[in-house]
Amino acid sequence: MSPADATSPGQRPYRVVQWATGALGRVIIRGVLDGRGTELAGVWVHDPAKDGVDAGVLAGRDPVGVTATRDVAEILALDADCVVHAPGRPGDPLVDLDTICALLASGKNVICMNGLTYPYAYGPFVVDDLERACKRGGVSVHGCGISRGFIADALPLMLTRLSQRITHVYARECWDFTLHPSRLMVHSVIGFGKTEEEYLGVLRSHRSTMRAIYSEGLHMMAAGLHLDLDDVDVDVEHRLAGTDLEIASGMVPRGTVAAARWTFSGLAGGRPVLTIEAVHKASAAGVPDWGPPGYAVRVDGRPPLTLTAGADWVPDPIAAAAAHALNSIPIVCAADPGIRTYLDLPPVMSRMEDDRRGRR
Repeated sequence: MSPADATSPGQRPYRVVQWATGALGRVIIRGVLDGRGTELAGVWVHDPAKDGVDAGVLAGRDPVGVTATRDVAEILALDADCVVHAPGRPGDPLVDLDTICALLASGKNVICMNGLTYPYAYGPFVVDDLERACKRGGVSVHGCGISRGFIADALPLMLTRLSQRITHVYARECWDFTLHPSRLMVHSVIGFGKTEEEYLGVLRSHRSTMRAIYSEGLHMMAAGLHLDLDDVDVDVEHRLAGTDLEIASGMVPRGTVAAARWTFSGLAGGRPVLTIEAVHKASAAGVPDWGPPGYAVRVDGRPPLTLTAGADWVPDPIAAAAAHALNSIPIVCAADPGIRTYLDLPPVMSRMEDDRRGRR
């Protein structure tokens, strides 16, 4: 169900720009096209081969009359309500900060799919840049998704409502990338298929990026729990493939990196009070260490709480992340200008499909 079904009768559709057309971007385009209260205003693409191609064709549909462009100025000049920013190069969200600020200043709300779920984690300079751009455009910026934007931050916070005198909150996510189609994400960003020497050679910079990314979730949970963190500690382990692993994004040869476990600990008073564990596996069947794919949240309090779910709880993370963005469009567009996080906005809800649609 599209979020646009929440629009009032007679209200014009939300005009949406999709920024980048990777696996996530293509699903979002289809969601915008299918929504009764959204329309596609424009599409920006990285790949020169996609420049000038109809957006419907890029999304696996018939042509829709919206042509993709690589010209940022063309996107900035569009009359649009919202940009769903889903860059094809996942990683540090601050890489695109200038672009995001330009989009905001042009009068377009921005929903970020690559971080900025809690920009305050980056300090006052980033916050000031975003707030100035929002004020200039009279719009808001919001980060959402699945991993960053729900499982490791919003979901634990929701669960803490059922406990008091909390001493520690732990969230775990274990992802199996066997079927993930993006070679950029799986091999370049995560590092699967690299030799151990290659992996360790880039680990220092990768550690810095991962720390920044997951610090957002830790700081957002801390803010929701009225807690000040002193620091964020990072630990990482990796495993090598014992045999060649044939996965959707390409071969992970035997003896190369096939799994990693990242542990991010928010420290207060010299001890961990918030922990996010992120386990990435090229193939869960090929790397049994660190347990099966799935999710877990544990709250140490009164009463203690534990929530666990297998990977089938979110069988299609790409579609789920796209739904989160699509469901957020009317809420973000209606929000007061400025940075708007999970802590600021009303709950993002979908709606039941009405099988009476179209009946007389």
